[in-house]
Amino acid sequence: MNFNTEPTLEKIDDYSNRESKEKRRAIRLIIAGIIIVGGLYAYLIATSPMPKDYIGTPENPGLGLNLH
Repeated sequence: MNFNTEPTLEKIDDYSNRESKEKRRAIRLIIAGIIIVGGLYAYLIATSPMPKDYIGTPENPGLGLNLH
């Protein structure tokens, strides 16, 4: 009776560059999508008209800022 049911590395399809072309293409599309979404998000954050966070008032500036 064989109790060792775990696959060996040789039995795994992706071992030693034996993955299918569909898997390679899917991984490339996922990575490209993540990069595109991250770039779009970074662009939107960088160009958003939101005011910068500022704690304090001109009379009582916060975080060690000097407005004089």
